[in-house]
Amino acid sequence: MPRDEYTQPSLVPSFDVTVYLVLDDFGDLGRAYLETDEEKADLETVIRGMIEGQYRKPVRVVAFNTAEGWARDVSEDVCREVLEHAQDAALPEPTYNFVTHHLGCGNYGSAGRQS
Repeated sequence: MPRDEYTQPSLVPSFDVTVYLVLDDFGDLGRAYLETDEEKADLETVIRGMIEGQYRKPVRVVAFNTAEGWARDVSEDVCREVLEHAQDAALPEPTYNFVTHHLGCGNYGSAGRQS
């Protein structure tokens, strides 16, 4: 078979799913993308984690879809979703700082910083 007619199979499983990973800052220990269970690597889980204060100091959220062949920084999109979902609830300080860093200092209604 001629080389141009042969396509090597992908080493990556062909799951057509978008995966979201949070880069968290652990201070002197450095930064790391948090381990995430396959079933919990979705946008809703990341948003819920931000609102519940599950991240120490979130720096960035990256999304990728191997089936579609793309990856990008979705931090600003996540910030907007967090504000929409939080509604009147105060945000944990790390999340509030994440939002103000990515969207700029502004008026976020009553979704302010938790004391």
